[in-house]
Amino acid sequence: MRPTILYACIHNSGRSVAAAKLTQLYAGDRARVLSAGSEPGAAVNPVVAQVLAERGISTADHVPTLLDYDLVEGCDVVITMGCGETCPVFPGKRYEDWEISDPKGKGIEEVRAVVDDVDRRVRALLTQLLPDLRLPSSGR
Repeated sequence: MRPTILYACIHNSGRSVAAAKLTQLYAGDRARVLSAGSEPGAAVNPVVAQVLAERGISTADHVPTLLDYDLVEGCDVVITMGCGETCPVFPGKRYEDWEISDPKGKGIEEVRAVVDDVDRRVRALLTQLLPDLRLPSSGR
């Protein structure tokens, strides 16, 4: 089964972008990956983009997207990061709320720590969803 994973945060410019990009990197075509925000921002947080670029991951193609009913309905797994009750709930879907610091307004070292936290959680999730997936060593 190819799961559809949705990462949601408030602005869809930091945490959810990092989670989606890392999932795409690790899972490739083994998972469909989406991200959205309850109040989408105008662009990717530039510090998050810089930290992901340090890892060889581009955010150039990301456009913050509004979290809505139809988007959630089409997913198997919904991971929220700070948008809480604004996320529609459907029976039969897997929901997790990851308490991850908001990178907005933080410096590069703090954002690196946020992305490291997201990375650990993404790896753990993929280990559960795709047990035969070979993940690269984290190097962190």
